[in-house]
Parts: sequence; structure tokens; C-alpha cells
Amino acid sequence: MNSYLKERRPLHTLKKAAESMSGRDFIGALKASYLRTGLPALIAEVKKASPSRGVLKENFDPVQIAQAYEKAGAACLSVLTDKKYFQGSFENLEAIRKAGVKCPLLCKEFIIDAWQIYYSRSKGADAILLIAAVLPDLDIKYMTKICKLLGLATLVEVHDEREMDRVLAIDGIELIGINNRNLETFKVDMSNTKRLLEGKRGEIIRQKDIIVVGESGMFTPDDIAYVQAAGVKAVLVGESIVKQDDPGKGIAGLFGQDISP
Repeated sequence: MNSYLKERRPLHTLKKAAESMSGRDFIGALKASYLRTGLPALIAEVKKASPSRGVLKENFDPVQIAQAYEKAGAACLSVLTDKKYFQGSFENLEAIRKAGVKCPLLCKEFIIDAWQIYYSRSKGADAILLIAAVLPDLDIKYMTKICKLLGLATLVEVHDEREMDRVLAIDGIELIGINNRNLETFKVDMSNTKRLLEGKRGEIIRQKDIIVVGESGMFTPDDIAYVQAAGVKAVLVGESIVKQDDPGKGIAGLFGQDISP
């Protein structure tokens, strides 16, 4: 996180900007899409590059991509704001919000400080990502509370059984993302989702009515069917659709059918 930004926008002025921002119902949009299509709701990612694959799209127009995703049936959008690894920016988030895109927006950023939550909201975010691998439980609890006060949804991302157990022990969690990508090797293992949703963990998720989001490695209708059978009600997909000349066709190809409203 840029400390110069923190100096430029002190928290008290940022709080006012964040609190005056009207939000959209991220979780509601996922549920509505699932009911409408019977398929996992799509959080489509506006993403120029990734650490494992480099630049995914050279002629990158975030607003155009966001509009194409929305038209093709995405329930929500994920917008990369991290510059260093993903060549994203908060300008992209703000531009998409101001362009009249109705889909709720997830700010995809490495959040380690509450200041970033207020900043994300002031730029138009309806949801933020919290990564269990980098945040202790106390921070997740504290940040989730701030988000609730601001009307933001929190997608808490886990990679393994230990992280899943930690997150399931925290009250008030409504959205858990399972990342199938090993952050050290960048290898993707789809069976990770199935493993983390089996047995007792799956029961707790159903009891708490938590929506599980499958992340990383989904390219085909078979991949979508696999994670749906495991218990996933939403998927976060970037690479396989952003690389297409027509992101709308990419979405239809991913699901094996047209899911546009």
C-alpha cells in the first residue's frame, strides 16, 4: 500500500467519502444469478496481467471489458487495483463505477490496513477481498466489522484446510473464496475445492448459509460442473475470459451456454 496516499487522504476525510458512497448488494446479486441460471454466479475479473502469466490482454480497456461482461451475464465484477503484480489501478475501479455499470464491484487488492477499506469504498467498491494467508484472525474479524458498517461485502479467501477452519470459526462470514492456485508454486489443483468442502466443513458452510466462490483454473463447462457439484455457488474467473477478443463469447464458452439476462 502506498504510504503517500495515506498522507494525502487522512482517514477522517476518507471516512466521509466512503460513508457517502451508495453501495450495491454484492451477495444479493450472486444469489439472484444462481436462482436465475441454476449455475454458479459469475464474478468476472477485469484483469490486465497476472504474476504467473504476465500480460493477458495488450489492448486493455477496463470499461469496455466490464460492459461486455455485464451484458454477457456476469453477476458481479472483480477489478484488480494492485499495480505491482497485476497492472491494475483504482482509476480502473472508479472508471467502471462511473461508466454506469450496474454489477456490484469487488476491489481486488492486497488489503492489510483498514485505511485501504475506506479508500476502496470511496472509489466505488461494493466488496473487498481479505486473504486468510496474509491476515491474522483478529484482523479478519475487525475488517469484516468495518465492512459491515460501510455496507461492503467481504470475500475471505482460503487456500487450504487450516485457513478454512480458521475462517469458519469467525462469526459473521458470508462469503468464502477457495483459491485452487498454490501461491508458492502457482500450480492449480481443482480438487482443492472439493477437498475443502467435504465432510464436516461442508456441513458447517451449509448450516451458516455461506456462499462459496471457486477461484482459479476454470476454463471449461466441465470445470464449472465439477466445482458446482462440490458445493460452489459462485465462481471468480479472469484469465479464461479476459483473453478472448469478445469477453461475452468467452463467458458463453466457459458455461457451455448463453447466461446473459
